[in-house]
Parts: sequence; C-alpha cells; structure tokens
Amino acid sequence: MTRKQRRLTLIAAGGAVVAIALALVLVAMRDTIVFFRAPSDIVSMNIQPGTRLRLGGLVAEGSIVREPGQRVVFVVKDANHGITVNYTGLLPDLFREGQGVVAEGVLGADRRFTADSVLAKHDERYMPREVADALKQQGLWQHTGEAGQAGATQ
Repeated sequence: MTRKQRRLTLIAAGGAVVAIALALVLVAMRDTIVFFRAPSDIVSMNIQPGTRLRLGGLVAEGSIVREPGQRVVFVVKDANHGITVNYTGLLPDLFREGQGVVAEGVLGADRRFTADSVLAKHDERYMPREVADALKQQGLWQHTGEAGQAGATQ
C-alpha cells in the first residue's frame, strides 16, 4: 500500500466515524426536537396526530372559555386558520385575547391541540420571535414607527 493510499484510507475511516457519530446524535435528538408551527402550517402540512410541536399565533377574540379545574379552551389563530387549544393549568398573567402566544403540546386526532405549557408575550413591545416571523410572512405584522415597537394587526 502506497503512502497516498494509506492517507486516503485513514481519511475515509475518519469520515465514516464522524458520519456514524452524527447519525447517533440525530437519532438521539429525534424525540426532543419540537418544531414551531402556525395554525395555517398545521392545516396545510397535514401533520400527523400525536406529533409534538409548538403552536404560535394570536389568541382569538372571544375564544377563551374557562372551565372548572383550571381547564381553559381557547383558539390560536393566524391570518387564515385557527386551532383550538385545550390547556389545564395556570396561565401566564399576560395571557389575554389578541396577544401573541406560543403553546407547546400535542396535536390530537380531532385536530385539537392539547398544550402542556403556554407562553404569553413578555411586555408591550415583545412578541415571540417565531410568532413575529409567522405574522410577518402572512402580512399581519405592523411596525408602529418607533424604534423597537411593533405589533400585530387584526
């Protein structure tokens, strides 16, 4: 075996080891990766029931229904679609209608979303980046003109 062949063999073996390590890392992370989706994405992408994801959008006006036992049902909407969200637990103080929200949970077979955590916007100027990006793509994002202030249109 020539010196050049030994070097190529060593490089090929190193590449194979790196590829195997990368494959193992990706397989291990498969269950922990949670993708952000807007309601229109969920409707258009035909996401399988039982898929864990982050749903982001605006809380629809008049959609919040508080039931006994800290159970809350509300609709997260974007420009075209709304997804009904079931959540049991305490909601953030800033959670209210018309505000940006990110809910993490599982999409059910009935296309209702069961959330196990709900994040509301932080202050008057903050919108979760994923929600802001989704609203910008749909043309619902409106800048107010002052530095750092922006909001969503209805």
